[in-house]
Amino acid sequence: MPPSPPGRATWLLLGLALAAAPARAETRLLQLDPTATRIGFTLRATLHTVEGTAKLLHGAVRFDPAGGSAAGEIVVDARSAATGVSSRDARMHADVLESERFPTIVLRPESLVVSQRDAASAQVELRGVLEIHGASHPVSLPAKLTADGDHLTIEGVFVVPYVKWGMKDPSSFLLRVAPEVTVQVHAEGRLAPP
Repeated sequence: MPPSPPGRATWLLLGLALAAAPARAETRLLQLDPTATRIGFTLRATLHTVEGTAKLLHGAVRFDPAGGSAAGEIVVDARSAATGVSSRDARMHADVLESERFPTIVLRPESLVVSQRDAASAQVELRGVLEIHGASHPVSLPAKLTADGDHLTIEGVFVVPYVKWGMKDPSSFLLRVAPEVTVQVHAEGRLAPP
């Protein structure tokens, strides 16, 4: 005699067990828009502050919002860095960035930590490796993310200790320059469907 079909209680228990199992996290892809992204930098010096910009070449970050893993790369054109003063820019490229030898600055994300979240925004920290001037350095970049549908805006500020990382200090007897540069990022991009 064949076994009788499962009763209502059996189906209910099976349904509860499946509902209690953790859902598989879906990896998301953020594709940055170089035309809508602005990278600025600020460097303190004797009696003034130097401000400049650099251009994003391309950037894509694949991340798991539940598990926190991240991968991809964000590439900045080191040769595009400019302060608006040609002699200072020439010295920055020749002596500090050495941008002909090291034409790109690359961030390789490894994890994304969410510290606060609501329906349309989140405070996060992107951790990874920054490749600059021929060397790799671990970094943690705090940022605020704002979502509007699949459009994402990222605002972040972080410090690069360029002298500690082996780049030349442009200070002279009369001109003292800070050994770190503050980087401000306004990035925009689109989230691909999961």
